[in-house]
Amino acid sequence: MSSSSTVGNIAPNDGSSSPPASAIVAQAMSGSHVVKIDGYSRTKGLGNGKYIKSETFTIGGHPWCMRYYPDGCQTEDADWISIYLQHSTDPTDASEVKEEFKMSLLDQDRQPVALYSRCSSHIGTFSRLHERCSMGFAQFIKRKDLEESLYLRHDVFSIRCDVSVSKKIFTEPIPPHVVLPPSNMHQHLGQLLLAGEAADVTFEVGEETLAAHRCILAARSPVFKAELLGPMKEKTATRVLIDDMEARVFKALLHFIDSLPSMDKGGATEIAQHLLVAADRYDMERLKLICEGRLCDHICKSTVATTLALAEQHGCAALKKACFKFLMSPGNLKVVMESDGYEHLKSSCPSVLDELVAKLAP
Repeated sequence: MSSSSTVGNIAPNDGSSSPPASAIVAQAMSGSHVVKIDGYSRTKGLGNGKYIKSETFTIGGHPWCMRYYPDGCQTEDADWISIYLQHSTDPTDASEVKEEFKMSLLDQDRQPVALYSRCSSHIGTFSRLHERCSMGFAQFIKRKDLEESLYLRHDVFSIRCDVSVSKKIFTEPIPPHVVLPPSNMHQHLGQLLLAGEAADVTFEVGEETLAAHRCILAARSPVFKAELLGPMKEKTATRVLIDDMEARVFKALLHFIDSLPSMDKGGATEIAQHLLVAADRYDMERLKLICEGRLCDHICKSTVATTLALAEQHGCAALKKACFKFLMSPGNLKVVMESDGYEHLKSSCPSVLDELVAKLAP
């Protein structure tokens, strides 16, 4: 948000404590919306001057949508992709909306590509009265450049629109004088685990021995709590054997806070698959959801069969839905059916294939 001017405090102060306070402020409101073009090659040939509208989104209290022209907006733009922002207001609404916007092509990490990020040159005014309800870039990126880039992957690319809308005067709370920083307890616990200080249990995983703290593990996982603090045999044991999990996966489980390795690193998708299984086993729901979300974003022909089997076996509804969507795209199912993963899926989860067939039926 832009800088604001405090007109005056509204809440009274009786001197006994610091009361809640608010201010009357005039500033802009900002937001963004990402449009994912899934099946780019099938949008080409729509025709010059023809566009596809995105879903409507709200920023600054106003409805907006993006217009995607796969074959360009005007005749001179026929080799380009055009992209426009449209104010989706009621045709009878004659009010004006002042705004600034930016269109950005996103890379595979969903970050803006500087070469293909375009900003509006000035604060524009959208108005039905003046027949100016859309603005954008007729020559956003050449189709040839997109098709030869790394930003188009599996026939999919994304564009983000950032919008800043000038607003009328409104009120907001005044923040406290002292702002507490985020808790860094997780960093301290992570350092304690890495150092092995005061560790009271060790896990033998393959050829590695990993030290940990049973009380911390018990607090994070009801399964660890039952195994390490309950009546089970590991309660008094200082060494626990883990013989059905890779050391790198169990180590990631122990070090889990709120993040995973980047999926761009070699083998990270496989680690996330194994870690999802481990998270389900130890009833660590947040870690399981993080793994599920990461796998949803990295489905490909070589992993979709094993990922779908995992989704079915471990109750991951969102991941299962994402796999179905991928397999229903033309050409994907045929390639996957010829893979070893498909044979595993067919033998381990035959009911999933029946469900997929039902979805593909006309």
